[in-house]
Amino acid sequence: MPERLTDLDATTRRIGLAWRELRRGASGAALRAHMLGPDGPDIELAQLDALEILGSEPTGWRMTEFADALRVDPSTATRSITRLEKVGLAQRAVAEDDRRVVIATITPLGRRTLEHVVRFRVTGMQRLLDVFDPEEREQFAEYLERFVRSIDALVAQLADAAAPLPPRGEPTRVSARG
Repeated sequence: MPERLTDLDATTRRIGLAWRELRRGASGAALRAHMLGPDGPDIELAQLDALEILGSEPTGWRMTEFADALRVDPSTATRSITRLEKVGLAQRAVAEDDRRVVIATITPLGRRTLEHVVRFRVTGMQRLLDVFDPEEREQFAEYLERFVRSIDALVAQLADAAAPLPPRGEPTRVSARG
């Protein structure tokens, strides 16, 4: 394990900084504003993720299943739905077959908003990836998917209290196929 941040190799630092910028950079807020339009709902990127998951199931989601799909705990999923409800993008109702179960669904306004966001995202992604040739785009996709699997593997290790992080130089290996 490096003693200090400066002990990391230059490539690792570059990747870490780029990742931080992807997650926290000012560009994220600007992109969100463009995706939603000037009159769009006041929601964060996390709620856009929730709206996308919500819109993927036409009959709605049981809240526990929605939390699993979002990869968050149930209370976080509930807060996401509450925020989407406040701006008219989602609604909740009691399940007809089991009154103890709450079903969240996307509203017509939520569906229109999601369609607008998806169109913007597709166009934006095409423009962003124009700087790469087709082979580079394929490699980038493979690397990014492998990176996500690696994050998932690390999170799984950290969740297991008996499994400390591997020492530096022994990274968790994730196969290219998953």
